[in-house]
Amino acid sequence: MGKLRRIAPLLAVLLVVACAESSRYTVPPGSVEIRQYQGQDLSAISDMPETDIAGPQRVSLDKYRLKVSGLVNTPLELTYDQVLGYDRVTKVVTLHCVEGWDATILWEGVAIKDILAAAGVRDGAPVVIFHAVDGYTSSLPLAFVQTNDILLAFKMNGLTLPAELGFPFQVVAESKWGYKWVKWVDGIELSSDTSYRGYWETRGYDSNGDQSGPILEP
Repeated sequence: MGKLRRIAPLLAVLLVVACAESSRYTVPPGSVEIRQYQGQDLSAISDMPETDIAGPQRVSLDKYRLKVSGLVNTPLELTYDQVLGYDRVTKVVTLHCVEGWDATILWEGVAIKDILAAAGVRDGAPVVIFHAVDGYTSSLPLAFVQTNDILLAFKMNGLTLPAELGFPFQVVAESKWGYKWVKWVDGIELSSDTSYRGYWETRGYDSNGDQSGPILEP
């Protein structure tokens, strides 16, 4: 634990640098951003810092495929429109970043459990690993994804997810720290590896990512 405490400041600096090197999103002229939903005030998209490991990713939908692989009965390669063909879910969820900021956003997406049901999860696959275009990864327990209707979002505050903030898809891992909210998702892998660690988890962050728990591995 002492070692992790010593490296924590460095990890925080790396997060801040990644954010600072990116340009902020600006709502396009003529677009209308929802700023209140069912009496609840929403954060402005333009106020959200951009945290990434390699700068904003620009994804061509002509070539894009969401690959569902690993311990599934039927591996999938879905186009953007095919993903949008699943039943849509809208909910307000607050993202909490380990840097200390938060953003309450109206997310629209599809339930990841519906995509997994189409692929058919095989026995012995308790871990869902999310892969991003920029090489970033993180994971969530399969049971958590299924019981909490975790979303793969394509809209925020009524607007298409900006490239700067994760287009085409972002995981909305409610009740988890922001490093679990994988952006630019292009892969969902079902795994038996319960010891799997993603990008920030291998650098000392807690693998569970619960907001109610520790930020760093105990």
